[in-house]
Amino acid sequence: MNPTAPRPKPASHQPIAADRLNAPLARLLRPLVRLCIRGGMTFPALAQLLRELFVNVAEHDFALEGKEQTDSRVSLLTGIHRKEVARLRGAGAPVNETPATLSRTSAIIARWIAAPEFTDANGDPLPLPRTASGDAPSFESLVASITKDVRPRAVLDEWLDRELVTINDDEEIVLVEAAFVPRGDDDRKWHYLGRNLHDHIAAAADNVSSTAPRFLERAVHYDGLSPKLAKRLEARSRELAIEALKVANREANRAVARDKGGGSRWNFGIYIYCENPDDAADDGTDEGGRS
Repeated sequence: MNPTAPRPKPASHQPIAADRLNAPLARLLRPLVRLCIRGGMTFPALAQLLRELFVNVAEHDFALEGKEQTDSRVSLLTGIHRKEVARLRGAGAPVNETPATLSRTSAIIARWIAAPEFTDANGDPLPLPRTASGDAPSFESLVASITKDVRPRAVLDEWLDRELVTINDDEEIVLVEAAFVPRGDDDRKWHYLGRNLHDHIAAAADNVSSTAPRFLERAVHYDGLSPKLAKRLEARSRELAIEALKVANREANRAVARDKGGGSRWNFGIYIYCENPDDAADDGTDEGGRS
């Protein structure tokens, strides 16, 4: 998407009273504020980022069709002084690009856990020899099926260093759990923090501001549970979630091979959250059931 091209506000979106946003935003932002404080990001720094984003979103997402977006209208939409708008226009543009190394790593792992030639009868990723003759699966053929710009040996060295793979006693390369769950200083976790939260919030925001909800955004939730039951339900939901993600990945991987390509993007995500009374301050909610 061209960030400089004005995009008119969808006609299906309905006006929303600002005071209706106070409570859900306070709850939504609390864990992000906690993350900011933990990471040393101060309020002035966050306020500056928000100021830039308000101007950018108003400029590009709320332009009137057929009309040039002006500083005055952006100021009217955001409440930011016109001189400040003029200074900030062009700043704070959303970052949508995926780093090349991240995109390559994700694509290779996705194929390893989806393609029939690289998985066993249960759909789990096979241990792979570095090389193999003919059409036999190997780490070299796996990498080559995604990119020919990087040598498989370079990918292997990088993954060993990041502990995404190990080498077993048979000199086979084994994908490990860290490949699915970025940890430590892995840059992927920060990319996914922004991308996955963006997509979840974007789906929910589109649903509440549209006449007909477009996206599936649901949760099963129960309160007043014993810690033991909460832990058991969390473990079971992890099993269900992983299986659903594996099935979705396999089907998407097969479909992508036959797709002509284009500018669209799809993200299927699942989240699980379990909170004990000692984990967080009471936020004044009392909910239970399904939604």
